[in-house]
Amino acid sequence: MTAPILLTMGDPAGVGPEITVKALAERDPTLRRRVAVIGDRDVLVRAAEVSGVDLPVIDVGAEGDGLQVDHVATDGLPGRFGVQDPACGEACFRYISRAVDLALEDPARCIVTAPINKAALNAAGHHYDGHTGMLAHLTGSRSSWMLLASEKLSVLHVSTHVSLREAIGRATTERVLETIRIGNAHLKKMGNPEPRIAVAGINPHCGEGGLFGTEDDEAIAPAVAAARDEGIAVEGPVPADTVYHRAYRGAFDLVIAQYHDQGHIPIKLVAFDTAVNVSLGLPINRCSVDHGTAFDIAGTGKADHGNMLSALDYAEKIISAGR
Repeated sequence: MTAPILLTMGDPAGVGPEITVKALAERDPTLRRRVAVIGDRDVLVRAAEVSGVDLPVIDVGAEGDGLQVDHVATDGLPGRFGVQDPACGEACFRYISRAVDLALEDPARCIVTAPINKAALNAAGHHYDGHTGMLAHLTGSRSSWMLLASEKLSVLHVSTHVSLREAIGRATTERVLETIRIGNAHLKKMGNPEPRIAVAGINPHCGEGGLFGTEDDEAIAPAVAAARDEGIAVEGPVPADTVYHRAYRGAFDLVIAQYHDQGHIPIKLVAFDTAVNVSLGLPINRCSVDHGTAFDIAGTGKADHGNMLSALDYAEKIISAGR
């Protein structure tokens, strides 16, 4: 396979197949040939029909223009959109496993993932918190990070899919420092010679001198100081109620969020349809749309594919940066 972008179509019953065919139909044929969709041929054909997309579904490497698919068979698919089904969870796992194998063969490739349903994935016996945890396991990585990137605000998370209680425990000096390093390295790779990074505090007003908690003074501030000693342009801890506004206005290139909602809420407020989910710390490249399976509108032709176009554009930038 020569395509540098491997697009997993997501849950067969969700909006993933629909936004996949819509996005690829809008791309120039030359760029379309750079994408191999890993998924189910029949589902993609149905998705094209409900979306009103006149684009043939062809095998990877076949002659002519079309949506190139690397067909991965899964028994028991429901044959309709808008349902949660364990067979779809099994299919998602197989698509992603196939993409990881291909990406490990050629690290220059980039995986782009359409949304999966965590409940369906777990019902199929694959117990992961989502794409990020699954990709870390499949690549044998010790840990990974979730970056949400948009034009005016980008956020990297210290922790994501854990309870708030557990997230506080994970905000150690070592983890925060490693998160700063990972974010700094990624932005440099993407062409920013000196990223400006802010680290959000974990407590209101960064603990107000210990009045509202001591984690900011005891864990986060030492990580920021250590990163500065390494030459990283980083500030913090900065109160979370102001840091995102400052970053959005241009003061910082990246905000380090301490937990899931602290980072996701501001991004989804200002860039709901354009933010791209990027996995860092893995031996492969991967980015994704930043939304779910939307079973309520799957199969209606209403799903907005703008986020998928953004993810494909970011994948092209990652591939170019790696050259």
